[in-house]
Amino acid sequence: MKKVAAGVHQLTIQRFVNVYFVETGTAGEWVLVDTGLPGSEKSIIAAADKLFYPGTHPEAIVLTHGHMDHSGSVQALAEHWKVPVLAHPLELPFLTARAVYPPADATVAGGGSLAFVARFFPPQSFQLSEFVQQLPANDTDVPFLPDWQWLHVPGHAPGQVALFREKDRTLLAGDAFATANHESVPELLLQLPKISIAGAPFNYNWQQVGESIKQLAALRPEAIGCGHGPAVAGQKFTEQLQTLADEFKVPAHGRYVVAPARTDENGVAYLPPAPHDPIRTKFAIAAAGLGALAGAALLIKRYQKHKQNEYPRPQSAEPKRQRTEEVVR
Repeated sequence: MKKVAAGVHQLTIQRFVNVYFVETGTAGEWVLVDTGLPGSEKSIIAAADKLFYPGTHPEAIVLTHGHMDHSGSVQALAEHWKVPVLAHPLELPFLTARAVYPPADATVAGGGSLAFVARFFPPQSFQLSEFVQQLPANDTDVPFLPDWQWLHVPGHAPGQVALFREKDRTLLAGDAFATANHESVPELLLQLPKISIAGAPFNYNWQQVGESIKQLAALRPEAIGCGHGPAVAGQKFTEQLQTLADEFKVPAHGRYVVAPARTDENGVAYLPPAPHDPIRTKFAIAAAGLGALAGAALLIKRYQKHKQNEYPRPQSAEPKRQRTEEVVR
């Protein structure tokens, strides 16, 4: 666990995704921001018990967005702690099983190793109707966190939010950007600090991604925690974020580059056609070939086993008797 700023602690789960424990200002009270991958609940509960006191629970869980690596353990934690889950209204269709997020774009330029593994990600949707509530639409104050505001920063997810505390310029940015090179899974796992684009294969609207980065860079944050990458602080990273905003470019190609997916309060309203994916085609052909070989091997094995189980037919003794009789004559 790493301290991001006063009263803000980052827990990195499986060297990949971060969750945050944010103190409210009242002793012993806190809010959990994001919940990591499915199965992370034991690690999060243990960290909370160690950071605060055994049996502690947050006032609420705030989701920056509902992708699997941010909301994977939310149901288990909400059931364990009996606390509300708060998210932007535009995330609710995906968190209440009424819609599925736009599919990942494995063909996006610059997607790196993350784009390759994104081909095998399942469609993302969750049924959290019993727990999830929307953040107040007309109030940017974060419930239970009086010093914090939430900002709508879409592009990676329709209702993605970032949390900002102005008094010390602390920013929790979700996946609006990353503090490690998100195009390289090895660099991400090594937690090498670098302000970069987050999750390119999952960015469904590149214009919004650029606008959200510019909006957050204008805050001039001095301490930064994102969904992926180490917590960072200092002028160096403030300037890196500003450079990312100033030099932001839409990828050269990809499914959502020319025309973005469109979303509304009901989920996805429009998806651009999926581009040809030669790697997926090769995998399909290879899988079919392996399937055919496996089938042929099974048939051969069954045939051989069948032949082994056959008994040789006894030869008729009649011809031999006839030849013997002829010799005697």
